[in-house]
Amino acid sequence: MDRPRDEPGGDELLDEELADTVRRTGASGGGVFLIAEHEPVGILVVVCGSLVEFAGPWRRVPLDLPLPGTDAVRENRLVWVGSQEDLARSYPRAAAALPYQLSLAAAPLTGSRHCWGALLLVWPPNRPPHLTPRERSIITAGARRLARVLDDAGHPPAIPDEPRIIPLHRAGPKPALLTAGDFAERLPGGLALDLEGRITFLTAGAAELLGRSTDQLLGTFPEQSLPWLDDPSYEDRYRTALVTRRPVACTVLRPPDQWLELRLYPDASGISVLISPAGSGQTSDQPQPTKLSSRGNPSGSNADVGRLYQLMHLAAALTETVGVQDVVDLVADQVLPAFGAHGLILSTADADRLKIIGHRGYTDEAIQLLDAQPVHTDLTPAGHVMTSGVPAFFDNPEQMAGAHPRATPLSGKQAWAFLPLITSGHAVGCCTLSYQHPHAFTAAERATVTSLAGLVAQALDRARLYDAKHELAHSLQRAFLPGSLPTVPGITVAARYLPAGHGMDIGGDFYDFIRLSDTTAAAIIGDVQGHNVTAAALMGQVRTAVHAHATAGAPPDQVLARTNRFLADLETELFVSCLYVHLDLARHRACLTSAGHLSPLLRHHSGPAEVIELPSGLLLGIDPAARYDSIDIPLPPGTLLALYTDGLIETPGIDLGQSTTDLATQLVRASEQTVDSLADTLIRHATESGARNDDIALLLIDTRGQERSGPTGTTTAPEGIQRTGE
Repeated sequence: MDRPRDEPGGDELLDEELADTVRRTGASGGGVFLIAEHEPVGILVVVCGSLVEFAGPWRRVPLDLPLPGTDAVRENRLVWVGSQEDLARSYPRAAAALPYQLSLAAAPLTGSRHCWGALLLVWPPNRPPHLTPRERSIITAGARRLARVLDDAGHPPAIPDEPRIIPLHRAGPKPALLTAGDFAERLPGGLALDLEGRITFLTAGAAELLGRSTDQLLGTFPEQSLPWLDDPSYEDRYRTALVTRRPVACTVLRPPDQWLELRLYPDASGISVLISPAGSGQTSDQPQPTKLSSRGNPSGSNADVGRLYQLMHLAAALTETVGVQDVVDLVADQVLPAFGAHGLILSTADADRLKIIGHRGYTDEAIQLLDAQPVHTDLTPAGHVMTSGVPAFFDNPEQMAGAHPRATPLSGKQAWAFLPLITSGHAVGCCTLSYQHPHAFTAAERATVTSLAGLVAQALDRARLYDAKHELAHSLQRAFLPGSLPTVPGITVAARYLPAGHGMDIGGDFYDFIRLSDTTAAAIIGDVQGHNVTAAALMGQVRTAVHAHATAGAPPDQVLARTNRFLADLETELFVSCLYVHLDLARHRACLTSAGHLSPLLRHHSGPAEVIELPSGLLLGIDPAARYDSIDIPLPPGTLLALYTDGLIETPGIDLGQSTTDLATQLVRASEQTVDSLADTLIRHATESGARNDDIALLLIDTRGQERSGPTGTTTAPEGIQRTGE
């Protein structure tokens, strides 16, 4: 059914509700960001009031980024930041882009089916640092109304390329007389700016001092009608007044030689500006001016303060990237929207050919054609930019066609910036930003994106080194783990290994399963201290030593004792925990010996699971003369033995004993699962239960018989789990 012509649509209703919520809460500005339909990012769709000035860095943000809005969505709670100090302490990256005294709130837009996104609100610093229960209620009620608007639309909202900017007040432009009245109430004389920064009133004296007629100034932005005010320092003073609602002052040069004092007096409806010749009429209670040497550049080539703060924000974000994909994602999610670009290609040179390591906004066909092209191909200037180290900007297809006629029809883009990624004096790649429409690159924009390219280059160089070391380390570790597990009649075995998530994240967790005879076998699990290549290499040596002593017929206590002496001979500073289990299937017994390792779990055929308490010997490598005691337990058919490292059960904030109990409960609940399926279930639960910072090794031994649930061998699952099964 069509909507009546005079009934507002979904966007209009959302805009009206946002403005109404900002007014109800007394905030100076607000915005709504919505979760994209097919990717985990939040996109700013509408802003009003003072938040308009700071929308740039937040147009598109990954949901896993630590920001008030994303925290509100992830944790489904109201997030309150009472001061700039609180912002710097809790969200340092956001503080870099918002260097002003303010308060901020973010509330989730929780609808009937899911969370749509978040409501953002900002206040000047002249309010108490804590929310009252009534204020919380007003904010959450506003968020509920916004969510209801989105629910009632019946379809996902359209995501605009740029956030909509809406007026904060319902009424249209005020008559000149009322505007003058407002201004006179704030301060007699000078000019008045509305919350969007436009000149709404000025006196004849002010127009004379500014060197323009009233008609030339009314309704314009000062930096547009007065080019000598297009200065970063002036913009910073204006933003400070707008956000903090505190008076500020500065002295600017009106070319060629007239210095003017500007005193800005803000309130909830706008800013009054008192203009006077420098040095006239100062009183001690007025805001003291700071002299700004305006460059008087009518082209507007000076980098604006907002862009500089944006650059600081992106620089802080780049320092947190780890691998190459992290850099690609950050550039795509934050650099593209920050500069209004629509396409991205990050490329490097490999054997005199272009290698595309990341892209957004291009078809797979275009990427396949560009990838592996010779560095000096005429399909793209990327190779030339990379080798020369000089950026290239093309405002329109005509400029591109002159130098690279085959590039324009390839991508369908209309403007391009090719930025060399240079670090330590050599190029590591090229960053290509592209636009769907012709785009005139100002000198300020060129300077900013070129500076940003240097930061991206450093991050990319670090990331490539990390990825190379990471892959080397994991290749080494995979080589030391068993490629397949032997077949032993009457036993089904499954093993899993999952590396930690970040950092060098190469640990020394290991496992092994050894067939000693037709009726005996040995199961081993251990953990070398540390997360580096040294730990992985030592893990291989320990596993080899245990394997050698076990196959030589040594009893369990001697296997660990001899391995301990071997470790002492290596004179390593790392220690090793290890659990050795000798399985005798003919006698249905198991003999267990531990060197400081976690106790295993035993699930009985009847269902319950218990922790097998073991004599905890010293870690291997501490005392060459250490002794290791063994215990002997029954292992009747139908029982399952679970050996694991601490990464499987350690969760921040949860007691280790409780985690072990939870693991035992999972074993009981999954009693009908095959051993292979059970291993996957336990790993999945561990990865979903919280942040991990340690490797996981898991070895399950089931005596229910030869129920082969998969092929023999080792495979690597998409999520990086190494799977070994009988």
